[in-house]
Amino acid sequence: MRYVMVQIPKTPAPALPAQRSVPTSADVARLAGVSRATVSYVLNNTTAVRISEPTRRRVHEAAKELGYVPHAAARSLRAGHSRMVLMPAPSFPVGPLYSQFLGDLKAALGRLDYTVVQHGSGGLHGDDAARAWAELRPVAVLVPGSGLCPKGVSVLKRSGARAVVTLGPESVEGAHALLMDHEAVGHCAAGHLYDRGRRRIGVVMPEEHGLESFSTPRLEGARRALDGTDATVTALPLAYDEGSAARLAARWRDLGLDAVFAYNDEYAMLLMRALQDEGVRVPADTAVIGADDLMLGRLLRPRLSTVHIELPSGRELAELVDRAVRSPGAAPERHKVLGATVVHRESS
Repeated sequence: MRYVMVQIPKTPAPALPAQRSVPTSADVARLAGVSRATVSYVLNNTTAVRISEPTRRRVHEAAKELGYVPHAAARSLRAGHSRMVLMPAPSFPVGPLYSQFLGDLKAALGRLDYTVVQHGSGGLHGDDAARAWAELRPVAVLVPGSGLCPKGVSVLKRSGARAVVTLGPESVEGAHALLMDHEAVGHCAAGHLYDRGRRRIGVVMPEEHGLESFSTPRLEGARRALDGTDATVTALPLAYDEGSAARLAARWRDLGLDAVFAYNDEYAMLLMRALQDEGVRVPADTAVIGADDLMLGRLLRPRLSTVHIELPSGRELAELVDRAVRSPGAAPERHKVLGATVVHRESS
């Protein structure tokens, strides 16, 4: 067998593209025909200096054309603090309602010239998580759920955080608090089912980690609503998957329940489908109510009854953060939020 050696010619390496210099505020000023100070006033949203609207528009257009963005570190040095608001990633599954709330909040903070950064703590909790957040030197930290303690608040404030805000069932010393009363959600749901003539009421308890801080108070709220009545409350562990729902539905008749508060609309839809597959009629045999008032619940047949939850607006929370940043020595604010009202539809 003959072997033929083939020489592959060397291909010259492609020329590297010429590096473009990073645009500066001086470049923006030249293109817009204004001073560098005017560029700074416009792009930093300075309100102490009056700038005409046409000038502002020229500066923004020039910055956009050049691809110029202000240097965050330089801005922090001038202001004496950063404009970063840190939002630790929730340790619990986030549903559509909470996702929409976070989206509105980020947009509202952006309009106030804050940069929102969502931070994954990599399994850290409590003081360890607070130290990880503090390393980034945020001007404010918004902590969803529970787990932060007064020592963690102190760590964040010593690192330069002017505002620490918690969103959960309890306040933390030194932090502003939005207190979410999830007992009210369970109270509304169970009271509605009782008023509809139901007496053997199940309450779904999600098995997903992190949801117990919401589900436990909702169960307690249901029990409080029915305390002293002839009704019973049965806790129903349920994982968010079709197999778990099918197993619960298969033993439904043995449980003897005539109604269920299914924690929220997503679990309600999951369980209602499994009950119907098992031949349990909704609402004739079992009434079903969820929470969150998602659009999908209105598309089901029967349409899903629910507890409408009123979260604080993103604008209101953004204004709270801004007040705290401007007045870091002010006493922490406490606000009870999360209104709950029943929306009665066909499933109950």
